[in-house]
Order: sequence, then structure tokens, then C-alpha cells
Amino acid sequence: MCTAVRYKSYFGRTLDYEFSYGETIAIVPRNYKIKFRNNNVIEKHNAIIGMAHMDNDYPLFYDAINEYGLGMAGLNFVGNASYNELMDNKTNIASFEIILYILSIAKNVLEAKKLLENINITNQKYNEFYPLASLHWIIADKNSSIVVEKMADGLHVYDNPYGVLTNNPPFNYQLMAINNYKNLSTKDPLDNALRDNELYQYSRGMGLIGLPGDLSSQSRFVRACFTSMNSITNNSEKQNIHQFFHILNNVCQPRGMCEIKPNEYEISIYTSCCDLDKGLYYYQTYDNYQITVVDMHKENLESDKVVTYPMNMIGEIKAQN
Repeated sequence: MCTAVRYKSYFGRTLDYEFSYGETIAIVPRNYKIKFRNNNVIEKHNAIIGMAHMDNDYPLFYDAINEYGLGMAGLNFVGNASYNELMDNKTNIASFEIILYILSIAKNVLEAKKLLENINITNQKYNEFYPLASLHWIIADKNSSIVVEKMADGLHVYDNPYGVLTNNPPFNYQLMAINNYKNLSTKDPLDNALRDNELYQYSRGMGLIGLPGDLSSQSRFVRACFTSMNSITNNSEKQNIHQFFHILNNVCQPRGMCEIKPNEYEISIYTSCCDLDKGLYYYQTYDNYQITVVDMHKENLESDKVVTYPMNMIGEIKAQN
């Protein structure tokens, strides 16, 4: 269960799961030879930075951006995702490599859409030890975003006016359901309920009564949409970054709130925030709310070797006296 958001020129997500696969920040430089499962090889490509599980020097990206400001993230879509066998006359790309493929070639959402016209997302596993992940994807630049869902009835590409993605149900149902919350407001509510009677407003924030607060994917979608669409900053870089984390922290999962099985709980393992203009990857972890940043442009982007940085998992409490 995860939530992804595009806010202004920032893009990121929460990774909500019950255990970690050993995530690391990975920088793929322009000359790293990318070998795809079905004999496709790209030797020169866009540089990429993101969160990945590394296996035999190969980055399995969860979310990433490239040097041109295009971002992409994969989120769980269990029960609806359905991939194909290999197809002739199509570019066959396995689900685990589609983030790497799109970001290595496309520079913006329009170019990503064009690539998707000829892509067949295949049902090939990375190896026998890793399960086939049921995913859908959000692709974003600083101007727009789309959602990509491969289901049994075909490949669906939706324009995403809110820049938000969670999990089930399919995205078109998420868009329809958000109409149920048209009454929400950041302003004080009007006295519409009882005609000719003035009601006592006993608290601030009563215009938000009805905003769902649970951790279901539909509720997180509504909450993230409302929060991001109403967020206000003074456009300073530092404030935008902090505001982005506030948006996603509003849908994070504390340990104990979502039980998977006895004594096992889903938590927000990390939260990311990518600066699409500058190639900066910011993140927080469950036990470290200190924001850490990795700058792709401080590495040699003409190299042919992937550069990795382990996540700073444990934060410190600063004593003031």
C-alpha cells in the first residue's frame, strides 16, 4: 500500500510494506549498459536517480527520476494488474524493468506516452526468488502526470489531473469516487443544515468534516488529493520540500495501525521527494525524519558504473538543554 504525489516541480511517494527488500539510492549514469530481458540493450541513455533494490549490479527501481525531470513510480495493484506473454511486433518490456526503460529514453510525459504505444508489459519474473509484482505506475514531469495500468482488458493510460496515485481500485474509479467529497472546504462551513437556525461552530477546521482518515487506498487518494491541491507555500525551495513531506506524511502508516498478520504490521518504510528541476533525491525513513538528500549531478554522469548510497535509517534526537 503506497501513495505517490506530484506537487509543483516535486515528485515522490511513500513505500508502505511490512518488510524491506534492502532499498538503496541508486544513480544510473548515461553510459551504464542497460540489458533488458528480451535482448534489448541501451548503451547511451538518460541519467537516472531513484530508490532501488540492487541485484548483481542491476537496479530494480521502486521510484526514480531522470536528468530531464521525468519521474516514475510503481505502486501495488494486486488483483487488477495483468501482464502479457511475449508479443511479436511490440517492444516487450518486463514489469520489473519498465521504470528503467521509460526513464532511460523519455524526457517528458508526452514522450513517455509515445513509448507506451508500442510497449507490451510482459509477465516475466526477474528470477525465481522474487515474486511477480502486481503494479500500476504514475509518470510525471513538472507540468503533468499520467497513470499506466495493464489489466486483463488491455493497457490503460489515464491523464492524472491531481498528480496522485494510490492502489486499488483502478484509477478511473478513483477519479469518480472523489466526486463524493465536493463539499470539503478549507473555509468555515455554512449553516445549510437547519434552515433559519445559526449553528455553533465549536472548532476550527470543521469544513474538513468528512475527509476520510483511514488507511485504505481510496481514502489515502482523497486525502492526498485534497491536501496537495490546497497546499500553500511561498515557493522557496526549502519550504516546498518540507511542504511535500507534510503532504505525504499525512498518509503515512504508523506501526500498529495496519496488521498484516499477528505481530506483523505494514509501515511507511520510506518517503521520497524528488526535485524534478535539479535531480535531487530527498528522503525520510520510518525511524529517521531527518531529511537526507542525494544529488545525481555530484556524480560522474558519463560513467558506466551504478553509484549507490545506503539509506540513513536511524535518526537522532537533538538535546536542547
